[in-house]
Amino acid sequence: MRKVAWLVCFIFLIGGLLQADYLIKQKTHTDAISMMGQTQPARDDEVDIWISHDLNKMATHSSKQSTIIDLTKKVMYLVNHTNKTYVQMELPVDITKYLPDEMAQMVGQMVNSITVEVTPTGQKKKIGRWNCDEYNVVMNMMMMKIQMKVWATTDVPYSWEKVSQDMMAQVMAAQLRLNEQALKEFQKIKGQWIASETTMNMMGNNIRSTTEVVEITQKDAPAGTYQVPNGYTKKEKLSMEDLQKR
Repeated sequence: MRKVAWLVCFIFLIGGLLQADYLIKQKTHTDAISMMGQTQPARDDEVDIWISHDLNKMATHSSKQSTIIDLTKKVMYLVNHTNKTYVQMELPVDITKYLPDEMAQMVGQMVNSITVEVTPTGQKKKIGRWNCDEYNVVMNMMMMKIQMKVWATTDVPYSWEKVSQDMMAQVMAAQLRLNEQALKEFQKIKGQWIASETTMNMMGNNIRSTTEVVEITQKDAPAGTYQVPNGYTKKEKLSMEDLQKR
């Protein structure tokens, strides 16, 4: 009798896990920046990335902003928590449609000029509990050069291919203003990004930032995880404040 009861409990537990969402907890750090007489202190933040169990929704939440993707509706929401506003974008994302008129042409030229080169190094590294492969990434964006090291793993409990191609690519297109060719190059990185180191040279100054995943678990997402909070105001275009937060 006890064995039967244990088996029933086990079946319910496994069934619940199969329907649970995925939570990726990530820490980010940006070094202090001094430029043109202005100093910005070092910044640390924590990011929660939720992925629905059916892999049709994703939400990236930090203290100041959220990015929400709903593949069933073919939309992405960029949410600014500081002024409680959001912009709704159609998928696939064309960021120039949602920029202030005075910026759209300039950013459009920048998007078209971006080149990305991803090179597997063949090096492996264990970060946390994940065995990762290392990649070098070089981005050229008009007069700016960005160099990255990325460590990624395929040992995750969901289809990283679908998440990477259908959702993360859209987030990167919006945040980094990437064109289609650049996005295809990033697809050479196989697996979930576990850690990255980024150095960007701007006006002779090096700006360094890091990210690291500290947890990947399966659990039920809180209510409202994949929705714009109540009371937020919809905008048709992104503002300069929105762009500076990304």
